Amino acid sequence: MKKVFLLLAVITISFGAIAQKGKVTSAQSFIDQGMLDKAKEAIDQALANEKSMNWFNTYFVKGKLCQAVYQADNPKYNAYYADPLAEAYAAYEKAMELDTKGTTKKKILSQMVYNSLAQDLFSQGSKKFEEGDYEGALKAFGVQIKINEGELYAGGLDTGMYFNAGLAAQNAKKYDQAIKYYERCGELKYLGINPYFRIYECFLGQGDTVKAEAYLLDLPNKFPGDNTINFQLADLYLKSNKPLEALKYLNAAKKSDPDNYSLWFASGITYLNLNKYDEAITELTRALELNSGLAETHYAMGASYINKAYEMNQKANDIMDVKKYEEAVAELNKVYNKALPYMQKAYELNPNDKYTMQSLKELYYRMKMTKEYDELKAKLDALEQK
Repeated sequence: MKKVFLLLAVITISFGAIAQKGKVTSAQSFIDQGMLDKAKEAIDQALANEKSMNWFNTYFVKGKLCQAVYQADNPKYNAYYADPLAEAYAAYEKAMELDTKGTTKKKILSQMVYNSLAQDLFSQGSKKFEEGDYEGALKAFGVQIKINEGELYAGGLDTGMYFNAGLAAQNAKKYDQAIKYYERCGELKYLGINPYFRIYECFLGQGDTVKAEAYLLDLPNKFPGDNTINFQLADLYLKSNKPLEALKYLNAAKKSDPDNYSLWFASGITYLNLNKYDEAITELTRALELNSGLAETHYAMGASYINKAYEMNQKANDIMDVKKYEEAVAELNKVYNKALPYMQKAYELNPNDKYTMQSLKELYYRMKMTKEYDELKAKLDALEQK
């Protein structure tokens, strides 16, 4: 009788294990049918039972469920896991850890499970990036990279994923991680010089302008003749309030790209800020030849003439001889006259800009254009009362 009882106990235990493993089979079936609520219930039961909680296939099917949850359109299903793809990856890894015979690893490779998971992670990362969740995007892209670099990914290396991760890290202000990813892009020669400029931006983000400058100045050794380096150096020196250095690289950039409006405009503004009005006018004249449809260019040209005239007026006030003083005033009024059409055009292109309106109003007053002055003054007064 004792042997019979032992046999019955063995049979009972076996049937118990089979029953719990049957929950896993049921979960897979429910996933295939799109019945994710029932699949979740079955897999949770399997994970809670000691006879199936450490079975490798339980975790493999959980991974499948997590991916299905991510892909589902039903919000109810989406709420099952806070980060379904991260849980899917963890479940697959756990399944391979528990499967000492390696059948799960073969299944993941033959079914290209990690390929589909990597695509899901790219989708998730892109969506989170667009939503402004840069840390979430970085996490998704980081797992995608881990999968893509592993032996279970069937296919070539996706070089773009490093740049995506770099962008996410940079926007999340995790500059060290961003630099690591951008350096990998450089090693793979992905997007040419672009990742190197991103590294420079990361140094700026860290507040290390010295390192950023040194990094840029070294780039011509890697990319000889690349004019975009001059752009970046000019931008750096403008931001660092080093206008003379900026002009050096703006002029170098113009030699290689003489029809670039932005370069002429930037150098014009730089000369204007240096109180070198004739030089500013020369640069801005060329900028207007290249693009006459921007209010800021017309405003800068008008401001150059106004500031030049104001400087002439300061000098005229020191003249004691009446006749020479009147001649000087006549000359500076000619310069004010030159400013007028540019300020009027700036106002036409951007009629609600208070700075343009104020400058134009002062010109009208200076030139005794009473009607125009009164109209513009009334508009300004109305805006200030709002």
